[in-house]
Amino acid sequence: MKKRPTILDVARHAGVSKSTVSLVLQNSTLVKETTREDVAKAIADLGYVYNRSAAGLRGAASGLIGLIINDLRNPFFTEFAASAQMTFAQKGYSTVIANTDEDPDIQAQVIDSMIEHDVSAFVISPSYGGDEQPFDRIRRAGIPTMQVLRQVDERTDLFPFASHDYKAGGVLATEHLIDLGCRNIVFVGGLEDRPITLERMSGYVETMGAHALVPSVFHGRPSRVFGREIALKFLDSHRQIDAAICFSDLVALGMLSGLAEVGIRVGEDFKIVGFDDIEESSLAYPRLSSVRCDTALFGKNAAEAMLAWIVDGERPPDTKRYGVELTKRQSSLGAG
Repeated sequence: MKKRPTILDVARHAGVSKSTVSLVLQNSTLVKETTREDVAKAIADLGYVYNRSAAGLRGAASGLIGLIINDLRNPFFTEFAASAQMTFAQKGYSTVIANTDEDPDIQAQVIDSMIEHDVSAFVISPSYGGDEQPFDRIRRAGIPTMQVLRQVDERTDLFPFASHDYKAGGVLATEHLIDLGCRNIVFVGGLEDRPITLERMSGYVETMGAHALVPSVFHGRPSRVFGREIALKFLDSHRQIDAAICFSDLVALGMLSGLAEVGIRVGEDFKIVGFDDIEESSLAYPRLSSVRCDTALFGKNAAEAMLAWIVDGERPPDTKRYGVELTKRQSSLGAG
């Protein structure tokens, strides 16, 4: 007996995603007419019959996006998630958001749950660790998936990756401090050997070498607590250090607090540049210089790229990096 064609067969035949076929079957206005015609032709060619009642039970065309974030406690990721969610909402898509709290087991669990609920697509800022099985299950389910801000699966032909040009940010921050006369510059924060840490460090290491300066790194969790601890501990025994580039603004804000406790004037006696330029960077005192990544715009761009994929069949590039800029404030320039 010949196997009955499925919605996945239609999607492959038409060269679109399963979610796009579902939208066509529901007569959604989100699909371009040319795409609708391609799907209709594939349905006719294959003799596919739409079981509307079963699809309704599964919620197959609900237009639900799975947005999985590694750390929603961090304002950087919260701003990204909020921006992406609002962009999806403006196009009629609902978003289910999960915080994995840097736990690969929780990440695998929420991926499985969202697959069961037949999400139309995934946008994942992934946790490190674990194995590739969750992404293999996504592949078998045929769900369009983007990795954002972090890459854990090398198969970008299956799971495109989008992020910021962190290396360029490190170069900008280091050149800025060197131009201000700093020579003993350290990099603070980020767990050792994590790809995101190496990426954010790379511009710093390269620029220090180009100026015949010796790089020095203090690894640790990218948190306020670590930043404060470093400020209190290492400056006693490393008085020659005159500046720091921090893995994140959270680390930098922690350093601001710790240095204030021991009476060191940030911007005058010691200079700091953070990474991300979260809102609090412009509200702290002294105001924090930071590598600006425009996370809100990135969230909007990522959501729009996913919508173009699932609605129009326009797949994002395998890898895309967005530009960054350096916002200079009191923590490096001084009070004046």
